Order: sequence, then structure tokens, then C-alpha cells
Amino acid sequence: MRSLGTRRAVQVAGAATVAVIALAGCSAGQTAETSELQTAVSGLNAETSDGDLLVRDLQVAYNDPKGYPANGAAPIEVSLFNQSANTITVTISSKPQQEVHAGIVSAQQVGLVDAVASLNPLPSSSASPAAPQPAKFTIPAHGSMSFLPGATPSLQAVGLSDALAAGGSLALVFESSSGAEPLQVLAPVGVPLSPAPRASGVPNEGNEE
Repeated sequence: MRSLGTRRAVQVAGAATVAVIALAGCSAGQTAETSELQTAVSGLNAETSDGDLLVRDLQVAYNDPKGYPANGAAPIEVSLFNQSANTITVTISSKPQQEVHAGIVSAQQVGLVDAVASLNPLPSSSASPAAPQPAKFTIPAHGSMSFLPGATPSLQAVGLSDALAAGGSLALVFESSSGAEPLQVLAPVGVPLSPAPRASGVPNEGNEE
């Protein structure tokens, strides 16, 4: 026959075991829920006032820490979704903001260009940027369209009003034939997939004199 102290010890041990099992179950549930979360995307998400056109993952493709020079061109990454039961025509353009803000850049034109089009600045300020095809296209009912840097064709902003680098943004306007008000957005510059290499140290750094 067990003593009173032994029975109490067994009861305490049993309660502790139940608590551990309960905590393990909660922890497992949290892990499963967390595993379903997706990695955040740096691009902008927006939609027209009527909800017919969805703009997803909009951003200027990251180039390097120097970014894109004034009067140059920058590739735009975006996915467009037609939520309506009708074919819609989408036009993308850029125009200067009414209020000037540091880091916000516009472009002379947004258009479709060949994947091999140069992203270098123009040789002289007097020359005009190469004219791409206008960024105007149709998306079928419940259809979608995506543009990625390096694809053919690619979507680019040509004739940047100023230098555009990480931390800056590009002023864009999306117009839809559905009749919604023009959608004005600021496309951020994407972030690098890997950290930038460290700058070289000062010459003879660490050497004893």
C-alpha cells in the first residue's frame, strides 16, 4: 500500500506530464501555422477603384547600390490581374508629382522594349532616349500578365528625371478601360537578394608601424 507522500508525488508527476504534453501540442500548432506564412515581398500592391485591375509586386528591379542614372532607363517588375468578366486595356505611364519629394523620380515614357535594350545613360544630354513601344496592352477576362526583368518584352521606364537608387521610388500611373479613375502609385526600388559586398578597408589597415 502506497504512503500518502508517494501518492502525492505520483499525482504531481502526472500533472507535470499533462502540462508538458499540452505545451508540446500548442508549440506544434504554432510551428505548423508559422510554416504556412510566406516570405514578404518588397513590391507594392494596389488596385483600381472599381477593383477590376489588381497590381501586385510592383517594383523597380534592383540594379546595384549606385542604382540607375538620370536620363537612363530602369526595368519594372509587376503582375497585373483582370478581376472582371470583360477584356480590359491597360496603359502605364509616368508623370512628375505635383509636389517635389526627394527620391521620387518620373520618366519620360514607360514602354515595352527588347530584353537586350541598354540600361546605360545616353551618351549626351542633347540626345533623346530610344522610344520603346507604348506600355498599352489588353488582358482577357479573369486573365493576368506579368513582366520580369530580362524577359521579352520587358517593361521599362525610359528617360528618368533623376538618379534612382535603393530607397527611392518611381511615379507611375495605371489606366484601365474599365472606366476607373487612373491609379497613381509609387513603385519602390527592389531590395537585393543578398547583402552588398563590404567596402575594402583602408590601405595598410591593421599593419603595425
